Amino acid sequence: MSEFFFPLAFRGLIGNALPTDTSLHGRVPANKDIYLPGTHAKALNPNNMLVEGIRGSGKSFWWAALQDPNHRAVIGQQVGLTEQTMVSVGFGERPAPDNYPGKDVLTALLTEDFDARRIWQTIVFQHIAGSQAPAIFKEIKEWRGRIQWVQNNPEAIERILFHIDNDLDTKNAYHLVLFDALDRTSDQWVNLNKLIRGLLQVVLDFRPYKRLRLKVFARPDQLADPSAKTFPDSSKILTQKISLDWARRDLYGLLWQYLANNEHTGAVFRDGCVAINHANKWVEQNSVWLVPDNLRTDEDDQKPVFHAITGPWMGKGKRRGSPYSWLPRHLADTLNKVSPSSFLAAMRQAALDDQIRAGQEYALHYESIIRGVQEAAAIRVGELEEDYPWIHTLFKPMAGLAIPCHFKEIERVWMKEGTLSNLTENIATNNVRSPPLHLNEGPKGVLKDIIELGLAEQIMDGRINLPDVYRVGYRMGRRGGVKPIS
Repeated sequence: MSEFFFPLAFRGLIGNALPTDTSLHGRVPANKDIYLPGTHAKALNPNNMLVEGIRGSGKSFWWAALQDPNHRAVIGQQVGLTEQTMVSVGFGERPAPDNYPGKDVLTALLTEDFDARRIWQTIVFQHIAGSQAPAIFKEIKEWRGRIQWVQNNPEAIERILFHIDNDLDTKNAYHLVLFDALDRTSDQWVNLNKLIRGLLQVVLDFRPYKRLRLKVFARPDQLADPSAKTFPDSSKILTQKISLDWARRDLYGLLWQYLANNEHTGAVFRDGCVAINHANKWVEQNSVWLVPDNLRTDEDDQKPVFHAITGPWMGKGKRRGSPYSWLPRHLADTLNKVSPSSFLAAMRQAALDDQIRAGQEYALHYESIIRGVQEAAAIRVGELEEDYPWIHTLFKPMAGLAIPCHFKEIERVWMKEGTLSNLTENIATNNVRSPPLHLNEGPKGVLKDIIELGLAEQIMDGRINLPDVYRVGYRMGRRGGVKPIS
């Protein structure tokens, strides 16, 4: 390992370089914040129309980036997009009533027995047809009337789309229609499942076209519900989904992207990387410093850079391992998935820990990193409960349990607190989104659900274990592990 290490003052600079909120809320990201892992390039290829990702994995980020011509120029060659590519928005977080109906309108349409597939088909047709849509269609201002016209004129629609597709093919161009924030389409899980099923049907409808493409960003649970698969040939779509996964090297590459392109940390960080290894050569392109290939893909080159910030060990010796491997491992779920938002949050919180320990040599002390994981766990729990409100009812009574433990101990807690009865009543009363699919099977059914979501696992001796990112957030203990939030 190189003898070089970053000064203590670099700690405060890290805190300023990393985002306080990685959610864009429909905004277009800055060029300097775009980092494309190799695995994501495949997901963004126009021919891959269904993209799956956990909360914080980058679905909304890429949904926003693909809308911007400048961003498409930056990543286009890597993902198979040309300059002539056209992009429309079929659904997203921000209201856009001229582009797509909002939640209340969708609810009203479903209440009036409009088929979900027809709703999405109409949205897609409006975007792709554009000026080539018949005048009578363009004169219709309400979604109800547009859907009825589409339903009554299938041949006209087929011919228009056929000619547009052929014209795009001669230009070597695509027209993409993007869909994100599907949880915002309905507060009622029955309607949400109908809409997701209908959207997947339209994805299947557009597979035969050469240049007309949908790109749907969805959470794993939204695609796992059995109702999403109840149409012919659904497997042709679901088996070809691409996941937005983040390998350990990708998380560190993203961190380098932020540190290298921040006005306060940039020069110090880039010079430090070169001092550690002269092979770490930085190139500036369009006012953005590009992470060197070896620092993107080679963990043996990444590790000395990170340890120049943190030191080599998560303690006074080797017993707890190195920070480079320790940090992602303690942020991962049982499916070994880490969201970049959790990783960046942990790093930022570690940098904001302003306590300097006696004898501290490195910018980030290992105790600060532990504190960062604790804070990231709290953030992750909040995100989790937004997506699955019922999780709080299950896990809150388990505070104080020592994990791993036998499932009988968890059942005993649930029985004492009336947890499953409360959960059943809450779901029936509030029409909870994405409820546990196996609730009717009792405690073992609910256990199956949380295991499938990556929130828990059954280890070799039969006990139930929770990954640190959830165990800490829900205040469960583990001998020798990261302490729960007090």
